Amino acid sequence: MVNYNQNSRYISVFHTFTALESGSTLAGYAALIEGHRLLVPAPDYLSAIGPKHKRYDKGRWHIFTPRHKPDDTLHGHLTFALKHEGIDLAVLKILFLSIKQEAIVNIVRSEPTGAYSRKIWFLYEWLCEKELDIENVKQGNFVDLVNEKLQYPGAPRDSKRHRIRNNLPGTREFCPLIRRTEKLDRFIGLNLSQVAIDHIGKTHTDLLSRAAAFLLLKDSKASYTIEGETPAHSRIERWGKIIGEAGKRALTIEELEFLQRVVITDNRFVRPGKRIEGGFVGDHDRTTGMPMPVHISACPDDLDNLLSGLINTYQMLADSDYDAVLMAASIAFGFVFIHPFEDGNGRIHRYLFHHVLAEKGFVPKGLVFPVSAVILERIDDYRQTLEYFSTPRLDLIEWRSAEKNNVEVLNETIDLYRYFDATKQAEFFFECVEETVNKTLPEEVDYLKKYDTLNNFIKNYIDMPDKLVDLLIRFLDQNSGKLSKRAREKEFSQLTESEIDAIEHKYENAGSNLRF
Repeated sequence: MVNYNQNSRYISVFHTFTALESGSTLAGYAALIEGHRLLVPAPDYLSAIGPKHKRYDKGRWHIFTPRHKPDDTLHGHLTFALKHEGIDLAVLKILFLSIKQEAIVNIVRSEPTGAYSRKIWFLYEWLCEKELDIENVKQGNFVDLVNEKLQYPGAPRDSKRHRIRNNLPGTREFCPLIRRTEKLDRFIGLNLSQVAIDHIGKTHTDLLSRAAAFLLLKDSKASYTIEGETPAHSRIERWGKIIGEAGKRALTIEELEFLQRVVITDNRFVRPGKRIEGGFVGDHDRTTGMPMPVHISACPDDLDNLLSGLINTYQMLADSDYDAVLMAASIAFGFVFIHPFEDGNGRIHRYLFHHVLAEKGFVPKGLVFPVSAVILERIDDYRQTLEYFSTPRLDLIEWRSAEKNNVEVLNETIDLYRYFDATKQAEFFFECVEETVNKTLPEEVDYLKKYDTLNNFIKNYIDMPDKLVDLLIRFLDQNSGKLSKRAREKEFSQLTESEIDAIEHKYENAGSNLRF
C-alpha cells in the first residue's frame, strides 16, 4: 500500500512551489502525484490539509481544514480530488497506467453504488479503453461526471453501464478542461455577444461596412506582425479575405491544410500539410546550431489522432450550448500547442478564434472581431499565456537534436497535448474579447463618424479631391491637429491661413487621434 505522505508529516515543497504551513499534509492530486511519483505537469489547483480549522488559499494551494482530511489511500485521495478539485485527465491517465486494475475494481466493489466510485470506474475505463471485470450498475440515479461548480461541463452523454452522465467537454482523443473561476463567470455574465450586437444596432449600415473592412485588414496585418513578418499588402489582403470567411466552411483537417496553403504561398522551403518530422518553437545556439526550444510540438506520429480528436471535440461543442469564448480558447490554443504544421500554425490558431466565434453566432454577421490586433497590444501577456502551457511540459519531454538542427522526441507525449487545463488561456482570451467589444469596436465606429464629419466639412468648404482631403486629415492626425510647416509649404501651400485655421478648429471639435 502506498503511504501518500510517507516522506514527512510536514510538507515543505511540492513541484517547486512555496513552503506551506508547518503540519500540513498533501491531499487529492498532490498526494497522488507525490505518492506514485507521477511525471505530469502540476495542476493549477493543488490541495493540502492544514493544521488549523481555517480554510484559505495560498497561491495555487488550497488549504483545507483537518475535518476535510481524506483517508490516506488511493480511494481516499481520488474521492477528495474529484469532490474538491475537479477532473484532471492528465493526472488520472498516468495514475491509472501506473497502478494495477485490481485497485480500481476493489474501490468499486467496496462502494458499488457510490457516486465517486462510479466516477472513478468510468474514468478508468474511458481513459484506458479497458473494461474491468465489474457488472453494470442496475439501479440508482445518473450522476454528472463533471461538477459544474468546479469546471465548465459539456453536453451530457449517458453511460448506462456506470449510470454516469459523461459531460466532459471533449473526446478521449482531445479534451481540455476549464475550471470555473470568478473571472470567467463575470465575463460570461457580461453577455458580450449581446453587447456587441447592441453596439452594431446603433451603427449605420454603410459605416458598419467600412468599419468591418478596416478591421479585417487590421486583424490580418496584426496576425503577421505577431509572427515578426511584414508581408506585401496583397498577402495581408488575401489573408484578411480568408478571415472574413471564418465560420462559413466546415472545420476539417483538410480545411486546416487549405488554410496553411493560403498562409504559406511559397512551398520551396516549407513542406505543406502535416509535419513528418519533429518541431519546436525557439532559437538555435549561435555556436553549435543546437535547438533551444521554448515549446516542443507534438510528435508527427500523433498528429492524425490529435487533429481528429480536436475536430471531433470542436463538432461536439459546436452542437452544444457550451460558451463560445471558452470553446474558442480550447480549440485555438489546443491547435497551436499541437503545432501540426512546419509553418503557419500561429496565424491559423488566431483564425480559429474567428471561426468559432462566427460559427457559434457570437459575432454579429458581417463583422470580424480584430482579436489579433488586441493580442498584439497585449503581446507580453499572450506570450506568457503560451508559455504557461509549454514551460512545465519541457521537463517531461525527452528529446535529442535531429537532422537540420530539429528535435526528435524520444518518449510518449501525446497526452500532454490532449489533456490540459485551459483556464489561463480562456481567461486571457475573454479579456481580449471584452476589450474588443467595449473598446476597439466602439472606437472604430466613433473614428469613422469623426472622420466623415471632418471630410464633409473640408469638401464643402474647399473644392479638393478625395485623395488630397484624406492626406490633409492624415497630416493633421500625425501632428496633433495642426498642419505642419512642411505641409503648409508643400502639399497644401495654396491654402490660406484662415482656411487652415478653420480646418484645424473643425478637427479639434471632431475629435483628435483619428487613426490610419
